Amino acid sequence: MLLKRGSQGEDVEKLQAKLGLAADGGFGPGTEAAVKQWQTDNGLTADGIVDDTSWAILFVGTAVDTLVTAISDPCTNSASHFKLVNLENHIPATVISQIPQTAAQFNITNVLRLAHFLAQCGHESGGFKFTSENLNYSADGLKKIFPKYFHGNTAEGYARQPAKIAARVYANRMGNGDEASGDGYTFRGRGYIQLTGRSNYTKFAQFIGVDIVANPDLVAEKYPLASAAFFFDSNGLWRLCDEGATDAAVTHVTKRVNGGTIGLDDRIKHFKEYYALLS
Repeated sequence: MLLKRGSQGEDVEKLQAKLGLAADGGFGPGTEAAVKQWQTDNGLTADGIVDDTSWAILFVGTAVDTLVTAISDPCTNSASHFKLVNLENHIPATVISQIPQTAAQFNITNVLRLAHFLAQCGHESGGFKFTSENLNYSADGLKKIFPKYFHGNTAEGYARQPAKIAARVYANRMGNGDEASGDGYTFRGRGYIQLTGRSNYTKFAQFIGVDIVANPDLVAEKYPLASAAFFFDSNGLWRLCDEGATDAAVTHVTKRVNGGTIGLDDRIKHFKEYYALLS
């Protein structure tokens, strides 16, 4: 699904009717302006283009009930049936609408995988609220969080300056240039499980066929869930998800995502919630 200026046909008519426009089937300047306004009102990137995500949100209650019921695994061609309507009022509609395409692209082929994935994404993003890394640290915070990079009086010159902090902390690693390059801030963590570093942005861009290296904010604005699924898929986390619905399985996944067990109780709670809703 991709509707934009110049598109024609029945889908354009449906879109226009939904937006309260004359349904003439021609996607012109008036339709584009209405789409941009709707996107702005709903916290989406106002590009005037209706993709699968925008379409599903527009027609939530119909599209989310039908579009999400059957997703084919691109590797095995086996059908996965997710009861995504049951997630309404438990996770944001914008997240639900991204699941069908994300699942198809990144091997989310069963309920176990989806429940584990959503539990981790939800915790890491503060309940799907944050899609960009918060680096607004005080001097004391920098010394505690990043003692390798900030000690003595060093932290004072960086406190409450996210761009400088990221440039220093992420310099010369993950494909980034040195501190002066500013790559650390340009390619700071974005998405529900934060994609970080030029090399990871490059790999994700190559996979989805969109130049997010030139426009990194797209990870936060348009691909927060897909970038998280890319992390799971490329790091072999589905195998851990398939271990089962036990606390031990959630712990195993958490250690790979978090590097430890911070927030484990919350992750377990939400895994059980989502698994029960989807089963």
